[in-house]
Amino acid sequence: MSEDGGGRPRVAVFRPDDERIEAAVELLRSLGAEPVADPMLEVEPTGAVPAAAPLVVFTSKTGVELAAEAGWEPGDADLAAIGPTTAAAARDAGWTVAVVPEEYTSAGLVAALEPRVGGERVTVARSDHGSDVLLDGLREAGAEVTETVLYRLARPAAAGDSAELAAAGDLDAAAFTSSLTVDHFLAAAADRGVEEAARAGLGDAVVGAIGPPTAETAADRGVDVDVVPDAASFESLAAAVVDAAGKASTAASGDGPR
Repeated sequence: MSEDGGGRPRVAVFRPDDERIEAAVELLRSLGAEPVADPMLEVEPTGAVPAAAPLVVFTSKTGVELAAEAGWEPGDADLAAIGPTTAAAARDAGWTVAVVPEEYTSAGLVAALEPRVGGERVTVARSDHGSDVLLDGLREAGAEVTETVLYRLARPAAAGDSAELAAAGDLDAAAFTSSLTVDHFLAAAADRGVEEAARAGLGDAVVGAIGPPTAETAADRGVDVDVVPDAASFESLAAAVVDAAGKASTAASGDGPR
């Protein structure tokens, strides 16, 4: 493996270029890794606010923050949040959260909401790259669903340093946090003329996906995933990826169990 001079695995992280990438870098360093910060997502607000409905579903912390910044208030609506980070952002805005699923995915939200949405109007407030699983699942459960796109997710112009490192064999691991980060990594590699070599580099590295949907996207794009944590959180993903990279390094050096 291509560790840095201190013996720490180089781990690429693709979170948006805000406090999330800063927190990710800090966490990876605390776990003994050398982070490669390569933001693959750029948030472009649409200025929209969630359409009025008895139930409003948020699928990200970003969506909650944009709605709050725009002055939106839930009023009498119940709120559902895809996971604890999104729920915490809603509570920070002064809102009450009625539903957080056990599984922090679109499928988990559908499972949690199915018993209560029959004949109900539901607004799903999210990015322009949301999964059809959520909309289709709620409609199949009998809900009248409206989608409000609060923001678009673009690929930053500067993205792609991690792809060049992978192409050079200098990346030990990659932590993909959404399907879109997979697509944007490959697109950035193609733009820099290193897609084939970057794919080969990922094949030699530890590839982590935050959850099954991201892992499925990677597999569909021909990228083998080595690690999917039990909990769909960046903290769990980072710990699992760094652990796997350390084990791979030990095995490669011949110091592991025989």
